[in-house]
Amino acid sequence: QVQLVESGGGLVQAGGSLRLSCAASGRTFSSYAVGWFRQAPGKEREFVAVVGWSGSSTLYADSVKGRFTISRDNAEKTVYLQMNSLKPEDTAVYYCAAGTFGSDWYGQYHYWGQGTQVTVSS
Repeated sequence: QVQLVESGGGLVQAGGSLRLSCAASGRTFSSYAVGWFRQAPGKEREFVAVVGWSGSSTLYADSVKGRFTISRDNAEKTVYLQMNSLKPEDTAVYYCAAGTFGSDWYGQYHYWGQGTQVTVSS
């Protein structure tokens, strides 16, 4: 069993930066891939990025590639999403999720956090 808690969201101007954190509890956290997804009002949940269990493999959505960086610290049981050059279209609730396999499909993830709001003003 893994519990996930996101933090670090907030209001930022376009061009600014935020760093989201996903803190986990549970002994097996280091064996899971962890992904970030987001959902804007009226839109479907969207894949953002995923990092493998060791931290050496990552995958990004085209919309965030070159602007966002995902990383993890297994000793601290935390996954980070550094978001730079933010745009108004990045506005959404951001969720972290843990799964056995890293994937861009939300159905592959077993555990989800409650989400953190990111709002980017123009």
